[in-house]
Amino acid sequence: MAATGDRGVQPAADGPDTYRSPLASRYASPEMCFVFSDRYKFRTWRQLWLWLAEAEQTLGLPITDEQIQEMKANLDNIDFKMAAEEEKRLRHDVMAHVHTFGHCCPKAAGIIHLGATSCYVGDNTDLIILRNAFDLLLPKLARVISRLADFAKERADLPTLGFTHFQPAQLTTVGKRCCLWIQDLCMDLQNLKRIRDDLRFRGVKGTTGTQASFLQLFEGDDQKVEQLDKMVTEKAGFKRAFIITGQTYTRKVDIEVLSVLASLGASVHKICTDIRLLANLKELEEPFEKQQIGSSAMPYKRNPMRSERCCSLARHLMTLIMDPLQTASVQWFERTLDDSANRRICLAEAFLTADTILNTLQNISEGLVVYPKVIERRIWQELPFMATENIIMAMVKAGGSRQDCHEKIRVLSQQAAAVVKQEGSDNDLIERIRADTYFSPIHSQLDRLLDPSSFTGRASQQVQRFLEEEVFPLLKPYESVMKVKAELYL
Repeated sequence: MAATGDRGVQPAADGPDTYRSPLASRYASPEMCFVFSDRYKFRTWRQLWLWLAEAEQTLGLPITDEQIQEMKANLDNIDFKMAAEEEKRLRHDVMAHVHTFGHCCPKAAGIIHLGATSCYVGDNTDLIILRNAFDLLLPKLARVISRLADFAKERADLPTLGFTHFQPAQLTTVGKRCCLWIQDLCMDLQNLKRIRDDLRFRGVKGTTGTQASFLQLFEGDDQKVEQLDKMVTEKAGFKRAFIITGQTYTRKVDIEVLSVLASLGASVHKICTDIRLLANLKELEEPFEKQQIGSSAMPYKRNPMRSERCCSLARHLMTLIMDPLQTASVQWFERTLDDSANRRICLAEAFLTADTILNTLQNISEGLVVYPKVIERRIWQELPFMATENIIMAMVKAGGSRQDCHEKIRVLSQQAAAVVKQEGSDNDLIERIRADTYFSPIHSQLDRLLDPSSFTGRASQQVQRFLEEEVFPLLKPYESVMKVKAELYL
């Protein structure tokens, strides 16, 4: 470490003495971190300068093959130290890299960035990065859906107590409940794909979006300016470019991008909250490794830390939507620079966070553990009360009075409820009914009347139809990457 005047001892630029984003250093995948890295960003800037020069040459500007080849040969030859020094001197990141690229391309230095504004490289690079980041997220989300679909299919018929208001409700099945999660994620997959496919290139538009500088370069040839925009757009792999821009592409694009990511965050938070609640009920658990420690003080603990991590990061992801909303609302006229610093943070953090929660949720969904005996026990704590209407109907069919039967069951139910609440014992309503001679006409039917599977309605059929008609067709484009296992980076 070095002393720096009145500022005292200054830490090194990297390592344990300086802050590093936990998203990059602790959670997110290397491939997503690379997409948002300086190397990827500035290499893409150089690629954009090359595409611009190639298109300008094709359309007749005096750019030589030698200059083009020199640029091609130095796309990866980035002197980051020089660029940092130039930015400190010039206080302009794009011009710092124009100079740095020109330093290793002396023959091409004069035509680098010809006719362009900073947002030619800045905004177009951002759009390329957003597209590529979506391309990393989409298969990960598809894999999560696929793992949960396998889980739902396997447990489509397993009855479980349903909850509304987190109070006992009618029975559902474990597989049907999982389909509630899957349906939300399928909506997210469709939304992410739609926004990814709707991304448009900013293109070659000049300082205020009027293309005036390029019109001057081509001596008023409007058609060549149009061709230039189209050629560079195609080189970048986009089907369309904006016709209208200011200096930047409209920041509403960032709102749309972060909206679908925030919505994904909400889905994951709900799923992982359900898993955390079910873990408390001991009905279902996320994976727990052999040497994993749940608590430093309580060795018996099996905390759902993966689900907790997902909820924690999903909250952050959901809050990030406020950044582009506010940024878009204050872009004065053709642009103002108060978007820049904010976007450096929120766009990267949104994708790194989404990447982390999908990696983690895939890991969870690949190792979910179900405890049928616990589920069955909880069902029997509530099912006798739920079965009372079926018992009344059976008694009426056997010749009994509905009103008399209702009163009998009301009294017995209150007695059983008191045993549960006041004594902490099991629900003994059925035993009371078996012991009461009034109900002798239906004693032989009680087992059938209390079969849990008869209380789940069409849950299993709904699971099968949902998976076959909606889920599996949606996953078909991602079949080639389905076998990839999730990796947690911490």
